[in-house]
Amino acid sequence: MIEIGIEIEYLPYIITVLLIASIYAIFSLGLNLEWGFTGLVNFGHVAFLAIGAYTTVLLNLSGVPLILSVIAGVALAGLCGGLLGIPTLKLREDYLAIVTIGFAEIIRFFLLNEEWLTRGPMGVHVSSRPFEELIPGDYNFFLFPFVLGVLVICYLLLEKLVKSPWGRVLKSIREDEDVPASLGKNVFSYKIQALVLGSMIAGFAGSLLAFYLQYINPRNFMPIETFYAWIAVVLGGSGNNRGTILGAFILWAFFSGTRFAQGHLPFSPTQMGALRILFIGLLLILIMMFKPEGLLGKKEELTLAK
Repeated sequence: MIEIGIEIEYLPYIITVLLIASIYAIFSLGLNLEWGFTGLVNFGHVAFLAIGAYTTVLLNLSGVPLILSVIAGVALAGLCGGLLGIPTLKLREDYLAIVTIGFAEIIRFFLLNEEWLTRGPMGVHVSSRPFEELIPGDYNFFLFPFVLGVLVICYLLLEKLVKSPWGRVLKSIREDEDVPASLGKNVFSYKIQALVLGSMIAGFAGSLLAFYLQYINPRNFMPIETFYAWIAVVLGGSGNNRGTILGAFILWAFFSGTRFAQGHLPFSPTQMGALRILFIGLLLILIMMFKPEGLLGKKEELTLAK
């Protein structure tokens, strides 16, 4: 009876961890499409997470129906991704990396300083969430299977896309873009499509994150969020959607599990936080040394070999 009581006591916490992991798995799938399948280096993926979250919340607060607010957030994230890619994707790969990380910081400082729109550092509260009025008790018990369902749908659609002729062109661009170009494929157009779709997926993850947090501010969209997605992709295996999902769940299981070590180690909360990041770094180093393709990845899918 005591064991059952303990399990029930920790159930809301477990559901919350799985919920966060599912949201970041969706977020990471967008990055995996861009980098794992197309070879686009995006260091500002969090910008599109922020665009999706803030657009959804601000439009809904203005009286726009929730479903339309989410669609607008996803569409705006995709539009920004496309506009960002137009001047950069015809240049060398590292230009996209530089531009995206700069764009992410521009978005964050815009959210921080334009208080007339975003309330700046005060942030904004989420006014409504899907079916909230119909859900008794802890809303996360509904939100988790809802987000998990979205994750499954995203996974299935992406798997269908990457195994289609369109996906095979993306892979050929990743390996050597001169080959598809010589066959008459518009490489620039395919890159834009991948960047737009990846940004839209990130925007959708932003809407879901806002529903979970119920309150968002610019601190939710720091550059480190992008690198959580990179960790998930590298950990699970780039160019592998199942690996990306596994990487996201392992990452958040580690972050959550190590919270319980606080009372057993002689470190302050700040030191413990730094130690957790240190362990993640060491884990990635070991994976890159002994299994550079990731846990479920394939060596032929490595994009760093370009």
